[in-house]
Parts: sequence; structure tokens; C-alpha cells
Amino acid sequence: MSNGDNSKIKILVGKPGLDGHDVGAKVVVRALMDAGFEVIYTGLRKTPSEIAQQALDEDVDVIGLSSLAGSHLLFCQKLKGLIDQYGLKEKLWLIGGCVPKKDHAELKKIGLDGIFPNGSKLEDIVEFIEANAQVKEVA
Repeated sequence: MSNGDNSKIKILVGKPGLDGHDVGAKVVVRALMDAGFEVIYTGLRKTPSEIAQQALDEDVDVIGLSSLAGSHLLFCQKLKGLIDQYGLKEKLWLIGGCVPKKDHAELKKIGLDGIFPNGSKLEDIVEFIEANAQVKEVA
């Protein structure tokens, strides 16, 4: 899937809200790990503040959300304020799952960098992260 050195890219994958379905998130997490990324999975039913705080604490390069419950717009609006407040604006921000095409423009307006609806190829997610994640150089 990937031939680059992705070991320096750290990704947080979060399951927001009351969505109790995480098989897809776990498949994506495994694919990202197999591609060489360092991946932290939050587990189920996280609040915007829990996801933002963990992204800050873990100093991740990418914040990814998996949403199947239909509350992605409201959740992302709340998370946006926290991302700004915590100084995480430069992080790559992605969402995947049940994300209808009609919501894509609004999600982009909120600040999401990548949207991967159900049926997206794992290779496309990996390639997007490789092309767009900015990793801090350690002195």
C-alpha cells in the first residue's frame, strides 16, 4: 500500500458521539498501521473535548474521525472550536464513514481537509495522508 517511511506520522482516529459501530474504524486503523503510521485509536463514544485533548496530549499530526451515526456536522462544528482553542489548526483533519455528499461542502467550510465516505479505498486514505500530513522535525 505504501513504500514511503510513514513512521514519523502520528494519527489519532476518534469515534465521536454515541455511535457504537467501530468495525470500519478498526479496519482503517489497521490499514494505517500496516502502511507504517503510528496510530492511536480513541475507542467508542468520545466527546469533542476528549478527542481534542487526546490530539493535543499525544501531539498527533493527523486527526481522523469515523462517523456512522449522522451527527458529523454538529460534532465537527464543536470540535472546530476546540481545535482552534488548543492550537491544533495545522493538523490534518479527516472524516470517514456515513458522510453524505450533500454535507461535504459544509465539512470543508468547517475546516476538514479530507472526506472519505463509505466505500473509500484504504489506499486513497493512506496516499492522502502521505501527501498532506506535515510532520514536525525533531531537532
